Amino acid sequence: MLKFKIIMAASCVASLGACALDEGIGPGFPSDKTVDRGIDRKHLSQLQAGIWVDPNGCDHWIIDDGAEGYLSSRLDKYGKPACSGAGAPSTAVGPYKSGSRLPDLL
Repeated sequence: MLKFKIIMAASCVASLGACALDEGIGPGFPSDKTVDRGIDRKHLSQLQAGIWVDPNGCDHWIIDDGAEGYLSSRLDKYGKPACSGAGAPSTAVGPYKSGSRLPDLL
């Protein structure tokens, strides 16, 4: 039983450490989230964004890079969610799959 507890404690510590490194907290790990570090590395400004409309009708910027995807809320100048009606709820519009040579297999 003691061996099991030690293994579980060690796995919890390792998991939390991995989260810290993923956030760019650890040494040698970049915290710049605007750069795609995948197979076709490039700055995200080189990809085309589209708009995904959530079920409530509010907009989110969406980029599909084939193997990776990026999403952030679209906000107005006051920081409130933008709900423009660019598409039907739960749909995506625009060239959000452009800018990457990787196919989206899903």
